[in-house]
Amino acid sequence: MKMLHVPLLMIGVLMCAQSFAATDQQNKMTTCNADATAKSLKGDERKAFMSTCLKAAPAADAAKPMTPQQEKMKTCNADAATKPLKGDERKAFMSDCLKKK
Repeated sequence: MKMLHVPLLMIGVLMCAQSFAATDQQNKMTTCNADATAKSLKGDERKAFMSTCLKAAPAADAAKPMTPQQEKMKTCNADAATKPLKGDERKAFMSDCLKKK
C-alpha cells in the first residue's frame, strides 16, 4: 500500500509545480489583456486587438543579441552570397569561413 502512495505523491507534486509555472504564451496573454483593458476596448474591437497582439512577435526576441557563432554564420553567409557558389563549393566555402573566424 505504501508503494502506491509515493507515485501518487510525486504526480501531485509535479502537477502543482506545473500549474505555478507561467509559460511565455500565458505572459503574452496577460500583457495583451492588460493593454486592451487600459485602452477600454470592448466587443469586436477587443477581439481584433487581442488577435493582433497575440500574433505579434515578442519584442524581447527581436532585441536579443546574437551569439558569436550566429554572427560568424551571418557574415560567412553574406560573403558566400556575393560569390557565385552552389552546392559542394558553397559548403566548402562556408566550412572554411566558419573555421577561420
